[in-house]
Amino acid sequence: MSVVGESVSRPLALVTGASSGIGLELARVFKDEGYDLVLCAEDDALESAADELSVDGEVRTIRLDLRRPEAVDNLCESLHASGRPVDVAALNAGVGQGEAFIDNDLADVQSIIDLNITSTVRLMHRLLPDMVERNDGKILVTSSIASTMPGSFQAVYNASKSFVQSFTEAVQDEIKDTEVVITSLMPGPTDTEFFHRAGMDDTPVGKSGKDDPARVARQGYEALMAGKRKIVAGSMSTKAQEAVAGVLPDRVKAAAHRKMAEPESE
Repeated sequence: MSVVGESVSRPLALVTGASSGIGLELARVFKDEGYDLVLCAEDDALESAADELSVDGEVRTIRLDLRRPEAVDNLCESLHASGRPVDVAALNAGVGQGEAFIDNDLADVQSIIDLNITSTVRLMHRLLPDMVERNDGKILVTSSIASTMPGSFQAVYNASKSFVQSFTEAVQDEIKDTEVVITSLMPGPTDTEFFHRAGMDDTPVGKSGKDDPARVARQGYEALMAGKRKIVAGSMSTKAQEAVAGVLPDRVKAAAHRKMAEPESE
């Protein structure tokens, strides 16, 4: 863990998966909006992200692999030990894996479940009670328009986001009589390292144009501050894709996803 800058009067935002992509852009938005930051990720780029964001406020980095339950606990204990309430938490860490399910290594499949599902549930369970007790706080959960369709050749990732979306909406309803806000951020294909890390460079979606992560992050932030339950973020084509997914049968959506995600070498 490292700390850059000193501040105690500004609100505090936690961002997971903060070293790159949508997470880094969310951190930039929170910094620009006057928040101190706690940034969590597992990779070397975390410290360089913190150096960039350390102007005009405090930036703490906590390097952990949130796929491990004890890492989630360590993150929450570190937050509690600081004595500062978390005003906003952006639960953004996530991972994907392309190719056919039977060709995936089981450890890779399990890592998707551990990070996308288990860490989100554990973090929500640790952070939300304090917010409800204070009757104040906001949580932004990075879901995906992938949650709306069966993901042929990305089966476990899409299923994980379907869980996250359903889970988020259920908890939203449970706390509806409080002032706590939970918003689901639902981007489409976004210009990050996600598809490369998922081994999807040789797919139509991997090669296609993608949404700007800074735009996605800004839209997510504005939806959270407005108290919205969800935001389909990105371009108009992404919003249209989500709208169409709402009316098509699952079998048709699975076939359409196959056309986007099946490796062209196959």
